[in-house]
Amino acid sequence: MKKCVTTLLLTFIMFTSFAWGPTGHRVTGWVAEKNISKKVKKELQRILGSQSLAMASTWMDDIRSDSLYDYTSDWHWVTIPGGMTYQQTEKNKNGDIVETIERLISSLKTRNLKPRDETEYLKMLIHLVGDIHQPLHVGLGSDRGGNDIKVMWFRSESNLHRVWDSEMIDDTKLSFTELAESLEKPDATEVSLWQKSSVIDWATESIGYRDQVYRYGNGRLGYKYAYENFHIVRYRLLQAGIRLAGVLNDIYG
Repeated sequence: MKKCVTTLLLTFIMFTSFAWGPTGHRVTGWVAEKNISKKVKKELQRILGSQSLAMASTWMDDIRSDSLYDYTSDWHWVTIPGGMTYQQTEKNKNGDIVETIERLISSLKTRNLKPRDETEYLKMLIHLVGDIHQPLHVGLGSDRGGNDIKVMWFRSESNLHRVWDSEMIDDTKLSFTELAESLEKPDATEVSLWQKSSVIDWATESIGYRDQVYRYGNGRLGYKYAYENFHIVRYRLLQAGIRLAGVLNDIYG
């Protein structure tokens, strides 16, 4: 099993699609910004200047075009094959999304980072909390998080990962603020439960959606697939935003 898992890690390499598209990530940032304290807002203004959490949320995808940041490519995902827990997996020597989120939180909590490092770490954290809530960024290891599963999205060639990243979201024709405003508002009990959960819990939840994600039939996807799955997209974006707010309140509050 260990040899098999190591092989899967080596063949996973990096995604050709990003987790959530810009709209999805900005929804998460927008939700988080609505749920942080006034003190935290001041701290974030110190670090990010006039940039909102929503706009900072896509930075870690933007830097993929810069070879200086190639070392971060494996941080967007983790491989946890079916029937295994994160603790049981052979870890990627380059890091993974679970380890990276935990490390970024720990580093930011020290409050003694150089200004540039603090800004970059914060932007990475904002992005990766969104990523881990996209079910296909906690991959099986055999299809690069659904990138290798070719499907038709209505009349366009696509892949399963891209459908979940952006196509279901973008086909609503909603801006990120419109989509964020349309999400249900969790009550205080839900907020508390979501924010008390661990990074490993977030990954485990994503695993729980994979069976549903992979019910793509003959691969010709459209209205029916969106009807059956878009509620999951909305729920995971909301959870990511609420949890990001909880993490930021904990670090800077």
